[in-house]
Amino acid sequence: MKRIKVNGIVISENNMGDFDKMLTLLTPNLGKIGCSAKGARRAKSLLLSSTQFLCFGEFMLFKGSDTYTINSAQTIEMFYNIRTDLEKLTYASYITKIINDVTTENQNSFNTLKLFLNTLYMISETDKNLDFIISVFKIRLLKILGFAPNSISCVSCQTKDNLTFFSIKDNGFKCINCGKHDTGAIKMSEATKSAIIYILKADSKKIFSFNLSEKYYKELELIANLYLNEKLEKEYRLEKMF
Repeated sequence: MKRIKVNGIVISENNMGDFDKMLTLLTPNLGKIGCSAKGARRAKSLLLSSTQFLCFGEFMLFKGSDTYTINSAQTIEMFYNIRTDLEKLTYASYITKIINDVTTENQNSFNTLKLFLNTLYMISETDKNLDFIISVFKIRLLKILGFAPNSISCVSCQTKDNLTFFSIKDNGFKCINCGKHDTGAIKMSEATKSAIIYILKADSKKIFSFNLSEKYYKELELIANLYLNEKLEKEYRLEKMF
């Protein structure tokens, strides 16, 4: 059996047998992998805390012919505030569903994992509007996945002036003239337009480091939701856990 050390975050956990778990880890280089954690549900197990949902840690794995087994783990971050706040847990679970859908095994997931961890940190440790955080996450994730909208010029006529519409079907900004002829285009404020450009261009550590007036939250949220659903060909709904 091959021994491998990886950093990763638990994005799903399922009970297996009387005391074992089957986990899904998101790792930077191996992508999304399934791992068994033997005895992890025993009260005195050294794997008890590190194999919980949304635990980020360093894992020592044994790779068999087609499976991974966790031998040991060291917790790096538990995101404690998410675990103790039902609303934050709801939003964290929501983005985890999206992450689960867009990642696969043997995939370089470094940028996706970094965005996921940064977003979880924002949910856990700040008081920023949760819908705002999720909107930023969605737009940046689409860029990572290769669906960055054209934010430089009108996607129809290429002018750089009066870009006041966001076209879901044509993947980016449209000028006022072209936007009027696109029945699915969303009229956006200058503030929302600037926010989208910032999210696409900012350093990964700074994508949440801007403020948006509360009246524009819904505008950004609408664009982020529709664009993500269109590109991933699935409707994601934020569902209350209880």
